[in-house]
Amino acid sequence: MKKIISFFLSVFIIQIMFTDAAYSQLGHNNMYLLANINTHTTPYSAVWGFKAPNGREYAIIGTYDGTQFVDITDVSNIHEVDFIPSTNPSSSNNQWREMKTYSNYAYIVSEVGNSGIQIADLQYLPDSVRYVKKFLAASHTSTHSISQYGPYLYLNGCNSTFGQGVVVMDLTVNPETPVKRGSYNTEYVHDCRVFNDTIYAANIYSGRVSIINAVNKNSLNLVTNFVNLSGSGPHNTALTADRKYLLVTDEIGTAPYRLKIWNIEDLGDITFITSWQPTGITSSIVHNVEVYGYYALIAHYSAGVRLVDFSTPSAPVEVAWYDTYPGNDNQNYNGCWGVYMFPSGKIIASDRQTGLYVLKTYFNITLSIEGLYNSSTNRLNRKDTVTAYLREASSPFNIVDSAKAVIDSVTLTGNFKFNNSYAGNYYIALKHRNSIQTWSKTGGENYNPMAIMKYDFTIAQDKAFGNNMLQVDSSPLRFALYSGDANQDMTIDGSDLSLISNDAENFIIGYVSADLNGDRIVDGADILIAENNSQNFIIAILP
Repeated sequence: MKKIISFFLSVFIIQIMFTDAAYSQLGHNNMYLLANINTHTTPYSAVWGFKAPNGREYAIIGTYDGTQFVDITDVSNIHEVDFIPSTNPSSSNNQWREMKTYSNYAYIVSEVGNSGIQIADLQYLPDSVRYVKKFLAASHTSTHSISQYGPYLYLNGCNSTFGQGVVVMDLTVNPETPVKRGSYNTEYVHDCRVFNDTIYAANIYSGRVSIINAVNKNSLNLVTNFVNLSGSGPHNTALTADRKYLLVTDEIGTAPYRLKIWNIEDLGDITFITSWQPTGITSSIVHNVEVYGYYALIAHYSAGVRLVDFSTPSAPVEVAWYDTYPGNDNQNYNGCWGVYMFPSGKIIASDRQTGLYVLKTYFNITLSIEGLYNSSTNRLNRKDTVTAYLREASSPFNIVDSAKAVIDSVTLTGNFKFNNSYAGNYYIALKHRNSIQTWSKTGGENYNPMAIMKYDFTIAQDKAFGNNMLQVDSSPLRFALYSGDANQDMTIDGSDLSLISNDAENFIIGYVSADLNGDRIVDGADILIAENNSQNFIIAILP
């Protein structure tokens, strides 16, 4: 009886293990965690980024007790460098804190009474942040959110005696002493986006979006407004680089709370294009959206961080996500509040309950390996590890970054983590334990760490430099790395044959370099692969 109970208990534990693994995988797709910093009082609020002139990257995150500055430059040493306390740590309004940067300054606002604008000088990083002062303009006490464009700050949802809509603060004379200019206060503004001299304001309570002319900073004028569909409560807006489309999030109103895309090319005829919700989730509330090229990076409360490709605005496609709040996807205000992406491709996100997340998207590389590929099943005989290098596209082809990944036996794809490379033109060089080193096509590839990057070696022979792959399947058409370089000297020759033959004679089994076909036995099948490639003088072909 004890054995039977033990058996069923073992099965139950195994099922839990697999269930947990499957559940955890549902929370993340094509995006991985570099660090999670949770060292201050919750709830956390907004997040923003600062790239210093020397290239170092810093996350700035609002906490209940103040504002935290985190150096995220070195992914192996992500750490807090300084902290600015709240102007009133005991106020319940500390749960709303936002910040923006201009030049080497950070400007921090909150709904804490008499908080004004906290100004921080960032030029002394990474050593420390210099707290300049709390700046209080006449009649100003609190602010809900802050926007910035050029040398101007745009304060949204301030105390009514200062301006419930949008108030312009001028930094041109002295960035440490802003000057109040004009304002637009026809109705409450929860947040806004500014481009050049136009403000796209979210009127959360009326369900409208107002487009405001700010050419004259002393006198702001309404151009037009529109209802963000019935039952909406617009929270924030984001504009595409071509200024053709406006993305609007709904934080309150009637569920479902969706991201909406509007065509604003003709301000006299603003047209609704479509709405979007996370893959398989209809309950979570959308909060903030930022646009980078044709990608929308979205803070979606309980659904976490979502990355959406809207290069076709009428058909947005979700390409990556990371759930910072895996407990549920319910309709609540828990989870991810804000997001920001650096030119390095690092993504920072603030989670109300668990603090700062530093994330990145994978580089998906698809490849096949001659010895492991089985044309009868159209898959590899087994998964295996491959190292990929990003190398400069010009001599001496220096290595810029490297990563290891397991190549899936069915999809033939590995998810590679390039943590240290910036945008540029690179060769992708592949190294596998018993295959010829293979580089990507002539001229290299344009690498954009702020996009979802993919490269498929299998679809054509010329995807490899010097066409240095062989066809292993015709349906589907697939090309593969040559197998047989057991000693990794970039040539398949007699020395490899000798090594493989010796292991075969000694009945070597297991995960060894001489086992080319992945059946964990070194035998005649492996010798045949190496012998054929040796006779054909297969060597690594490099630029």
